[in-house]
Amino acid sequence: MKTILLVDDSANIRLMVSDYLSEAGYRVVTADNGRDALFTARHEKPDLILLDIMMPEMDGYTFIKTFRKERETPIILLTAKLDETDKVIGLELGADDYVTKPFGMRELVARIRAVLRRAEHTPTMGEVLRGGGIVLDRGSRTVHVGDETISLTPSEFDLLAILMETPERVFSRGELLEKMANDTGVERTIDTHVSNLRSKVPEESIETVFGVGYRFRP
Repeated sequence: MKTILLVDDSANIRLMVSDYLSEAGYRVVTADNGRDALFTARHEKPDLILLDIMMPEMDGYTFIKTFRKERETPIILLTAKLDETDKVIGLELGADDYVTKPFGMRELVARIRAVLRRAEHTPTMGEVLRGGGIVLDRGSRTVHVGDETISLTPSEFDLLAILMETPERVFSRGELLEKMANDTGVERTIDTHVSNLRSKVPEESIETVFGVGYRFRP
């Protein structure tokens, strides 16, 4: 049974979401602020975190900055903010996806399943992709640039693997979402993940083809 950490300062949301996810077959642990969430995450080691942005004690952004130094557990943001910039900031900090409040329970479960599929994807053991000074091992889910081990979120890893698998091929944002098993996502999410990747691997290795999408240039 997968464990989900739900972090939200609204008791009503915690109760409603916990009940629904429990019925869907998940084990749910909760926290009402970012500081308590860090403690809970370190001890419970959840498979996925649902994270509100605006909270007391420690907000969602600060939680991500701190937690990403320790683990790459998938994170889905729960945000009431309508400004796209707020969502992009969360993705740039290392979140994998977001859901805007108010959200439907079926949509939330669909996004959870999509993100968990990406995190749990088991490729052919030992399959290694190389190019542009990057070595990506699908079996161990590790990435090296030169002698340095690069830390990627599950979404960033899968996106890089898709691009490296077929060098020079141009993928549209929609194709990348589909291949990442994230048919509930939006294309703007791909742009943010690409931006994050470029800050971790040689920037010139991921090329923008304007009006179309992205490709890997070894």
